[in-house]
Amino acid sequence: MKTKARIVHITTVHHPHDPRIYYKQCISAQKADFETFLIAQETTDQLAEDVGVKHVQLKSYKSRLKRMLFGTWEAYKKAKKLRADIYVFHDPELMVVGSLLKKKHNIVIYDIHEDYVTSILQKEYLSKPFKLIIARLYRFLEKWLTRKMELSLAEKYYQELYPRGKTILNYPIINEKLLKVDRSKQPIVDKLLYTGNVTEDRGALIHAKIPSILPEVSVQFVGKCDKELAERMRERAGDHKDKLYFEGIDQFVVKEKIENYYVKENWLAGIALFPPTEHYMKKELTKFFEYMNVGLPIICSNFPAWQAFIEKYKCGIAVDPYDDDAIVKAIETLRDNPELKHQLGENGRRAIANELNWQMEEAKLIDWYHELLDRLPNKSR
Repeated sequence: MKTKARIVHITTVHHPHDPRIYYKQCISAQKADFETFLIAQETTDQLAEDVGVKHVQLKSYKSRLKRMLFGTWEAYKKAKKLRADIYVFHDPELMVVGSLLKKKHNIVIYDIHEDYVTSILQKEYLSKPFKLIIARLYRFLEKWLTRKMELSLAEKYYQELYPRGKTILNYPIINEKLLKVDRSKQPIVDKLLYTGNVTEDRGALIHAKIPSILPEVSVQFVGKCDKELAERMRERAGDHKDKLYFEGIDQFVVKEKIENYYVKENWLAGIALFPPTEHYMKKELTKFFEYMNVGLPIICSNFPAWQAFIEKYKCGIAVDPYDDDAIVKAIETLRDNPELKHQLGENGRRAIANELNWQMEEAKLIDWYHELLDRLPNKSR
């Protein structure tokens, strides 16, 4: 007989070390005295923090179709066997699994990481009519399959799309070590830092051109980057391709390695010069919070939501991502004004310490779990 409420997180897509799933939600649940399981793809890496979260491994598939067919079925069988009080799934392909797992005596939560409709609509390899059909079909299936589930939302603006959802924002875990890093004795280097997955829709080719418009500045990328894309980025940099540095060609970069890069140099800024897409224009990027946590000023695209964020917290400079002169001016402003660079970084730190942090979201999440459990009939806890 169970003495603790059991919670099972399920993903067939994300890496077992995914920050939102493992470091935030799983560890928070385990600390709150839930018996916590993570069903995710197999990995040779050990989960970085031994806090008692149990990793139930799934077979990995190189084929997306095989993963969606066989991986989801394996995930369902293993999840069902665990007989959880709360199931939380993190991928759209698991909506059917979540629907099959939902019973009167349990809670099923769909944790929505992305605005999947706009993500579908910006897939370049799909024709426009086909994208529209897929997007509409997805919304119909999502609404129907999740009608008996709870919805957890990673972004504020998702509430416009899912009014009944609960916002559990993807704010960073306060890293006291990084928050208190003293850069005053470190010389400022002519280097910009980008962390997270490197893709075209996340500005890869815009970031890659920076050394060609400002040759004395280099860019360090820390995050998974397709090898073919890295080659195209080097081509974009032209004669200055040696000013692009990569950590993560064709491989996932773990959180600890990213954190090491944050303190490795006194970077000029953290960058996020994304091209305008509906998918990203309203998002508060996780990398914003990570840059702020370590006192890095942000240079980002001047989308209205991003511009408002930068102005509210006075933590960086927003520019037109297609205006080379504006990009150069932003970088040179920070290079020529170390006191301004420091002040913008410190403003960001304060915002993280006082407001924009996972610790506040964690309390909201755990309270929500208990509220949901209290609604269940014949509670076994």
